[in-house]
Amino acid sequence: MPAERAPEPAAASSASSASSASSAPSAPSDAGDAEVPRSRRFPSVTRDTARPEGGGRAAPGDAPAPARQWPMLAVLAATAAGLLLTAMGHPRVGCLLIGIALIGGSVMRGLLPSVGMLAVRSRFTDMVTYGLLGAAITLLALVIEPNPWLNIPFLETAVRFTVR
Repeated sequence: MPAERAPEPAAASSASSASSASSAPSAPSDAGDAEVPRSRRFPSVTRDTARPEGGGRAAPGDAPAPARQWPMLAVLAATAAGLLLTAMGHPRVGCLLIGIALIGGSVMRGLLPSVGMLAVRSRFTDMVTYGLLGAAITLLALVIEPNPWLNIPFLETAVRFTVR
């Protein structure tokens, strides 16, 4: 008859049991149980948040914090400059700068192996999200009235039809 294991104390936290479960496989018990190989499958119950695909640093660890996150800071700086231009009375140029910043973020996410905090989801999802939002904002900046830089023939008719 196999030897029974003593129950764990009730005071043990779930964090310590989760950390012990994620460590190396346990040694065989005294009863001669074979060592169970760890599965590469995701657990059915998620206990932690997985890091994004490109969530590593964009510069070596000994670099100062701003240098490690330069892709995110570049997108944020360009967006802040666009918002400032918009607030100062230049909405077309400001929105155009914001759209270009998002498109640049999409390009960086696709080309650079590590982009720091610019990586939020999977690489594909980040690229599509940044790219579509950037393209939409850029398109809106190009059709702003008065004197749009881009004339879309059906846009005026569509707006008049929906506003009536």
